[in-house]
Order: sequence, then structure tokens, then C-alpha cells
Amino acid sequence: MRPVTATATAVTTILGVGATAVAAGRYASDVALRATPGRPLPADRRLTVHATTAGQVTLTRSFSALRPGTWGLAGPGVHAVVGPVVEGASQGADTVVRRLESVGAGILEPGAKVRLTPALYGGDPGSDLGLDHQEVEIPGELGTLPAWYVPGGRDTWVITVHGLGATRAHPMNLLGFLNAQHFPVLDLAYRGDPGAPRPADGLGHFGVSEWRDLDAAIRYALRYGANNVIVHGWSTGATMALYAAVESPLRDRISGIVLDSPVLDWPVTLRALAAARGVPAALLPLAVRAAQGRTGMSPVPVLETSVPASLHTPTLILHGPDDTIAPWLPSREFAARRPDLVSLHAVAEAPHASMWNADPARYEETLRRFLTPLM
Repeated sequence: MRPVTATATAVTTILGVGATAVAAGRYASDVALRATPGRPLPADRRLTVHATTAGQVTLTRSFSALRPGTWGLAGPGVHAVVGPVVEGASQGADTVVRRLESVGAGILEPGAKVRLTPALYGGDPGSDLGLDHQEVEIPGELGTLPAWYVPGGRDTWVITVHGLGATRAHPMNLLGFLNAQHFPVLDLAYRGDPGAPRPADGLGHFGVSEWRDLDAAIRYALRYGANNVIVHGWSTGATMALYAAVESPLRDRISGIVLDSPVLDWPVTLRALAAARGVPAALLPLAVRAAQGRTGMSPVPVLETSVPASLHTPTLILHGPDDTIAPWLPSREFAARRPDLVSLHAVAEAPHASMWNADPARYEETLRRFLTPLM
């Protein structure tokens, strides 16, 4: 082979390999950056309904079906709420019986394929909880953001912000509790959500840019009667709350933040999501590099930035060791680094953004104790 021809062949081969790597990286990063709101996270495996009786449902036995606490049960055309495993019920070798609290949509029939989900409800605060509420529009950076406003008697508002794979229906789990504490609540839909503007690149940024929609919600709350706000976020919504507490021009009006399963190291979370969706391990480093190139996000974990030192807002973290999407070790380190402001409440046997579901009563009591001085 002549030298010129050999060189051209080698260059073509290198370019071909490079193009393949770029394409592979884009594919691998898409599973996390283009997560559809309301689509179950990969940890939520499908179960089969085997039988239903008055107040009980029999499901395929699995680790998820045996989780403690209260959960949504979602499938095509059906949404229900299930409570704890029924002690003393006749359990088969391959099945488990849980308490059936309610069926909000459809009919729960034997053979139905369902998933446990942290979101108990699928409607709105009025239809599902009987709460007086308004659909409001918040002027945001990219356009109008829809939100539910549930009135209350206090001048401190709570702004709720959902996370990965969820919609503003997820924070409804807590609306009854917050309403009983007389907090006005603004339940936000942000960029990429149904009814909200799409980001220009069509990608999620793990809260790095989305926090500016939260900033718009804070501005709205202060304009319409709030004296201060408390931000309660889940997953990337928790990350948004943290960024707002240190970056927002209105940060002095944020009297507290609650971080449920915060994403404090997005490359780790992206790799976990991609791996759970079946992306081969060899492609995971490419996925992180592709995500960085497509979004401009820094791969530096939050704890290695100026954020921990810049925080001046009382903070409650609710997180646990069973979270495989956003590992809780950074949360432990964050709390250890800032014991003057940050307290950590550990929750066992709870997957990502499901700390309330594992033990609702304990979660709400922990939250009540945190909120009381901020009222």
C-alpha cells in the first residue's frame, strides 16, 4: 500500500471510530437527558396483579412489592394507592398481599401490569385531595410556567419542585400535610414539563439551568403575598432548591430548603440511569462526556464547588442508603461539612425520591419539626 493511501485509510478509520464514539455517547446520554416527565425510573419494575378483594391487592412477589410504606400503583389506564404489606394474609410463594387504599382511575383487574410509584395521585389537588386551589401562570425565563396554588393562612409559602421521572403530581403527596400546617403552597411545573416551555436543546440539565424557573416561582410568590418562602424539592428539584438558595437574587427571602434525595453529583446519576436503562458499561464514560458537551454542565460534584460554603439557609436533607440513582454519601458529607445549617434524616428501604413513601408518618413529623421555627 502506498504511504499516501495508507495514511488516508488510517485517517478515515480514526474518523469513523470517532464518529461512532460520538454517536454512542449521544445515545447513552439521551436516556438521562431526555427523561420523560411521568415516565417511571428504571428502578420501578413491572408487577402483575394476581387478585383483588375488599381492601387488598395481591401482587407478584419482588423486592419492590415488599417495600414498607404507602405507594401509588400505576399501569395503563389505572392508578391506585396501596398501603403496607398485610400481616397474616395468605401469601403465596410468588405473591404478596398489600392493603388497597383506593383506586383513583380505571379498574384494578387480575392480569394488569403495574408499577409501584412514589406519586400517589394523578389528577389535581381538587379532584384527588378535595383542596381549594387555583391554576396559576408564572412568567419564566423561557415562557409561562403552570403551577397549582393551594391557599393557606401564613405569609410563608412553600414551593414544591418535583424531580426526575416525575411531574407536579408527585408533591401532592404532601399537600394535605402542608395545608394542615396552614402553609400556602405553590406546586411548580418547570421547563420540559407538560404545559411548560421546552428548553432550546430539548435536554434536562439536572437542575443546573432549571433552577431559574424556581427563581421565577419565588418572585411570583413574593409578588402575590409571601413574605418568605420555603422550597421543598425532590431529586433534581432538590438540586434546584440548593442552587436557588445560593444563586438567586432573592435568596435572602428563602427561609428554609428541604432536599429529598438531592442529585449532588450528576455524572454519577447519569451513569446510574443509563446503566439501569441497559446502556453497556463501556459506553457510560462516553455518556458523561457527551452530556457535558451537549449541555455545557461542569462535571464537578456540587460538594467540590463553592455551594456548600455559600449556603446560609437552614436545610433539611431526607435521604437513604438504598437510593441507587443519587447515592446518599454526598448528602452525608454535606451534612457533616455544614452542621451549623444542614441536618440529615436517614430513611432506610426507600428508593430514589421516595423517602416519604417508606414511612409517611415519620417523614411528616421530621418535616414538622424542621418547619415549626420557620413558620
